Formats: sequence, C-alpha cells, structure tokens
Amino acid sequence: MIREIYKNIYLNEITLPNSPLKYLNSYIIKDGERPLVIDTGFNRPECRESFLAGLEELSVDIGQTDVLATHLHSDHCGLIHELKEKGARVMMGELESASITALNDPRYWDRMEELARLYDLEKYALKIGDHPGYKFRPGDINDYRTLSDGETLKKGGYNLQVLLVPGHTPGHIALYEAEHGLLFCGDLILEKITPTITFWGFEHDILQVYFNTLDKVRRLPVKLLLTGHRALLKDHTRRIDQLLVHHEKRLAEIKDILQGGEKSVADTAGRMTWDIKAKSWEDFPKAQKWFAAGEAMAHLEHLYRRGQIERRGENGTLLYKASRREE
Repeated sequence: MIREIYKNIYLNEITLPNSPLKYLNSYIIKDGERPLVIDTGFNRPECRESFLAGLEELSVDIGQTDVLATHLHSDHCGLIHELKEKGARVMMGELESASITALNDPRYWDRMEELARLYDLEKYALKIGDHPGYKFRPGDINDYRTLSDGETLKKGGYNLQVLLVPGHTPGHIALYEAEHGLLFCGDLILEKITPTITFWGFEHDILQVYFNTLDKVRRLPVKLLLTGHRALLKDHTRRIDQLLVHHEKRLAEIKDILQGGEKSVADTAGRMTWDIKAKSWEDFPKAQKWFAAGEAMAHLEHLYRRGQIERRGENGTLLYKASRREE
C-alpha cells in the first residue's frame, strides 16, 4: 500500500510473511533525476512482489534509482542484490557494509553457531537454517556506494544528512533532514514495539552504545520519525524516555532472576518477560529463541561491565550470577 506522507516522500508497506513485525516501512523519495528508496524487505517472493508493485504504482524505474539499506538485517536489505542486477545503485553505511557483504560468507554464520554454544542454545537443537537473517539474506553484492557519517544526499528537494546511529546494529545509519525535522531512523526507534538490542561481541557494551545514540538523537530537532516498522512518530523524546524505562526494567528483572542462582544466557532469557504469543519459553519459535537470547546477552554484559553481576565460562558456555556486592 502506497501513500504520500510528506511532499515527494511515499511510504510503501512491504509485507513480511510469518514475522511478528508484519510489514516493513520502505520509503520512496521521488526525484527528477534518481529517486531514493530506503530499505527493501526480505529476500523472498512476497516481499519482492510488494516492493516492485509500489515502485510501479509511482512509475519509478528501478534501473534509475538509488536504494539505501539502513542496516544489515535481512528485512531491510534482503533484495539489494536483485535491485542492483536491475540497474539500481545500492548504498549502505560505511561501517555496516562489511557485515552486509559478509552475509554470504560461511564464517559469518559459523560465528552465530559459536554464539549458540555461548548462550547455551545448543540444547534446543537450533540450526542456522532456522534463523531468518540467514534464510532471507541478500545474495552476493560487491558493487555499492558506502555512506559516511555526516555526508549529505540531495533528493526530492531535501538535504539528507547521513547519521551513524549504532545500537540496533553496530553500523546502523539514519537520514536526517534538518529543515523539515525529518528523521528516517530505520529500527533505531519504533512505536509500541521495542527494537532488539542484541549482543555483537565483547568489544562493545552494545546496550550502552544504544543509550548513547538515543541521547544523541534526543537533542535533534525532530518533528517526524519515519520508522522502519509500524506507526510513524511525532514525539521522539517521549518514545526515547519509554525505551529507556523499558531497558532499566529489563536490567532489574535480570538481576532478580540471577538472585535465584547461576544461569546461562538461555536460562536467563527463558525466565524473562516477553511480549510474544507463546505459552512458555519452550513454545517460543526457534527464531525467537535466537533473538531473545541475544537480547538477554546484551543486558547481561551491560550489568557485568557495571560490576553488578559476575560471569564465568564452562565448556564453551557462559554462566552469570549475582554479584556478592549486590546480594
């Protein structure tokens, strides 16, 4: 479904089959020279059909179009290889490009299997093939333009400044239009649903990185957030406050869980509160177990770095417990 939400800016809702996200907000900025499309949907027929139908409705020639992926998740970049083959010019963030192009490297997914052991997810017999990021990833792409933090794109009468907004992923980018107060923010901030903040490696306290990004965005004069999913937002500071409260509650919940004794990441995730249609942790879809464990890990590591919990390794699995100072 296509609708104009601002002058020369159109929202194309891309269906996401069997996903709790329901659909992706893909944006089309019409321009006399080369239109800009922001995010694509999964690499699957239903998304492709929805995406191309929206362009056709607006008489946009994909061969004369720029396509930007805000981040590496497959619901945002899954079709970029096909669009490149059709003549589109693909753009992605400078820091995110290495991860997007690595999605077809077996070593990337070997790392995910290592995380399954680290999280204690192996006992659920999860396979990489169960992960939607693997199943619906884009094909190989080696010809693209990288965008640097602070760079400006001129499209449809707008000056769109590239902003590095890490947290949801380490190299996530957004586009900010200062004159009109518009922020194309991908999955940085969402209404009603909470962006997943998952573990990306021990070099990051990714939850703190996300908090820092929210503080940075809070200071921007934003009138309209053009989000990656669900409703658009007019009061970004209200939603940022809600997200911060949500994560503080998550951290407090995990500390309470660990008061009951040492837990693995998966066992911690299994005791956390989730807004999902499942009777119990055992009933979680396999893909959701991946996401929940990654989210639990990001929060556990944040608490560990703050000295509020302790951790140790055992046979390739991490175990966390309450800090003696917190007991």
